[in-house]
Amino acid sequence: MAASARTRQSWKVTMVNGISPAELGSVTLDPGLFEQRRALNRAYLDSLTDENLLQNHRLEAGIDSSFTWHLQPTSGDPSERGLDRHWGWETPGGSQMRGHFLGHWLSAAAREAAATGDAVLRARAHRVVAELERCQEANGGEWVFGVPPVFLDRVAAGREVWAPQYNLHKTLMGLVDAARDLGDQRALEVARRAGRWFARWSASFTREQFDDVLDVETGGMLEVWADLLELTGDEVFRDLLERYYRARLFDPLVAGVDVLTNTHANTTIPEVLGAARAFEVTGERRWADVVHAYWRCAVTERGTFATGGQTSGEVWTPPFEFAARRGGKNQEHCVVHNTIRLADVLFRWTGDSSYLDHVERNLYNGILAQQNPRTGMVAYFLPLAGGSRKRWGHPTEDFWCCHGTLVQAHTRHSSYVFYEDARADALVVAQFVNATWTARRPGGPVTVQVARSDSAVRVGPDANAGPAGDHHRPQEWRVSVTVVSGDDVPARVRVRVPGWVHGEPAVSTAGGEEVRAEAVDGFLVLDHRGGRSEFHVSLPHRLRVEPVPDEPTTVAFVVGPLVLAGLTDAETALVVDDLRHPEAHLAPDDERQWAEWLRGYRTTGQERSTRLVPLHEVVDQDYSVYFPLRTR
Repeated sequence: MAASARTRQSWKVTMVNGISPAELGSVTLDPGLFEQRRALNRAYLDSLTDENLLQNHRLEAGIDSSFTWHLQPTSGDPSERGLDRHWGWETPGGSQMRGHFLGHWLSAAAREAAATGDAVLRARAHRVVAELERCQEANGGEWVFGVPPVFLDRVAAGREVWAPQYNLHKTLMGLVDAARDLGDQRALEVARRAGRWFARWSASFTREQFDDVLDVETGGMLEVWADLLELTGDEVFRDLLERYYRARLFDPLVAGVDVLTNTHANTTIPEVLGAARAFEVTGERRWADVVHAYWRCAVTERGTFATGGQTSGEVWTPPFEFAARRGGKNQEHCVVHNTIRLADVLFRWTGDSSYLDHVERNLYNGILAQQNPRTGMVAYFLPLAGGSRKRWGHPTEDFWCCHGTLVQAHTRHSSYVFYEDARADALVVAQFVNATWTARRPGGPVTVQVARSDSAVRVGPDANAGPAGDHHRPQEWRVSVTVVSGDDVPARVRVRVPGWVHGEPAVSTAGGEEVRAEAVDGFLVLDHRGGRSEFHVSLPHRLRVEPVPDEPTTVAFVVGPLVLAGLTDAETALVVDDLRHPEAHLAPDDERQWAEWLRGYRTTGQERSTRLVPLHEVVDQDYSVYFPLRTR
């Protein structure tokens, strides 16, 4: 069921401070690294059958399924039991998290269909929603989840149970996203009826009792209630917003207390994303205060690894104390995905380009680095101990929480490239991802195309056809920004100047003529007078080091936003002449093939040389991100 155009218009993301993302479906990813990863993820989404995705919801509803299954695997070997069932966290009857992945899948399928026009995934998403409605009816008209309500009784009684509200949120999230992104009114009604169950249940507790309930991971329930309040106008969801206000977390944060060190990171980020949506929907400043206080405590006053990510064993590290926290379970993927979402929110609210820098670094060294470029599977963690290796998931055997955020993350690449800034009456190029945007403007459509000519991704049918170009790998990112509109339709384009730029950015026309482009608040301002304009932007960079804050003689090497990983099976010390300039002992390595510039380096002046490549290119090799230094 499609929503009317008027209804769909009211579902647009609320603009705060005049900045809004490009309209969903108006951006196309062009050939390049991010389009490759999106396509890989899309193929995985389509490979999972509706029957297997719905297995736990149908079983909970008592609906017979049309396929053969066993309660327990017949063997530990996936090749012996086949792919007739989803296992791991989705194991029927054997996992308290069963059913969570369906919501991730539905959210991802809805976003992919809305962003790309994918008719197959759109139809499948509608079918899954229809089956969830059937499950809800079989459950009495409200309950629509893959686990029983008794799990919530265990939470209330203080008995051990694995985060049921986190689980239930995923189904609600998928329904809300199907309603918002695809206009599926049935999904909205199923979510509304399920929400009424929570309204009755939560009303049965005192404030103190429910605060105890909220201490057990709730996922993004607060965000769902804000979304449903906006989509339906039903006051029951305003009441739920108030009940789900987590005072024990939010109030100390706003007061400036560090309540995050050593706490589970991905418990809190979704709650704060909920506070962000509550502010956007209600306009009540107290919610925004929580968001700003959280970012200050979690990022600004805590710091990140060189990758831009955080956490060790899923918990926040102490502020700027990382030396003892590098290990095999750093940088949980869920934290990366949700922190990127929070940075996106804060950029829209403030216009501060540093949030876009945070998104960029985490896209390359988190989202891309934790997706296998061959299989599309996720690495739950990104180990940062010396001589580590990424552990990849399996298509049907694991279904970790990070498996869920994986499929969502790779449907959002087109959503982070462009924004519209009503304050400056400008179109914003936020990320240097090959993409094309057709923006609706008062005078007529304006098309903005971004392409990186220095990309190491092979584009086109014949890689031998590229120009000879520079003698050596350019020490800059080269970005072309092409703007096309009617002859009488001018446009102003703001292009982000990343924090990693070393030197002055330069802008020229396609013919090589210099363009005077003023830098304002972290953006180059390009004026398009109508017709066709092609700007070539040069963003110079240098190889630099980023030390561990509390162990400054251990460093990572970074180029632009890309963290380099040494291909070594143990932590490898570098012997250097000057501790202030260890980058002097790295030289370009294997820099060119056909028409491509590659991004490798090698160490020099060592007993044994180590090759380094961008972290997101490491697949099954042992690697080290950090290198201890010692002088000769």
